[in-house]
Amino acid sequence: MIVRNCAGGIVFFEDKVLLICNDKQEWSFPKGVLKAGDKTKLSDLACKRVKIEAGIDSKVLAPCGKTNYEFYSISRRKPVHNNISWFVLSAETDTPVPGKDEGVEDAAFVQVEDALEKITYSQDRSLLMMAYQKYREIT
Repeated sequence: MIVRNCAGGIVFFEDKVLLICNDKQEWSFPKGVLKAGDKTKLSDLACKRVKIEAGIDSKVLAPCGKTNYEFYSISRRKPVHNNISWFVLSAETDTPVPGKDEGVEDAAFVQVEDALEKITYSQDRSLLMMAYQKYREIT
């Protein structure tokens, strides 16, 4: 099994949250893998992935827990286990540009209530509720 450390951001602009949509029409949050040997802090990786996947500059407000999932990689012929560290981020603008080269078909800031309906996976909905509570406490 391949085990990978990843980081992602739940990005807020006022009472809206950034969602990205992949080519499978799955709505979620920007995230990425920390490459082997890379010494980047996970919080910095989260901001970097937000910039790459949605064209948004962001800053870290707080850590927001961890999630994990497994899948089978057909190309590697092995299971992959992703450990994702999440961060609450704030954005300067609410005009994302989808990172088409990264497989992001769409990106949008959505009202939190609407995002809860739009998000594909229940684990991400729970993560959003926790992140939004932290965001409101901080701001």
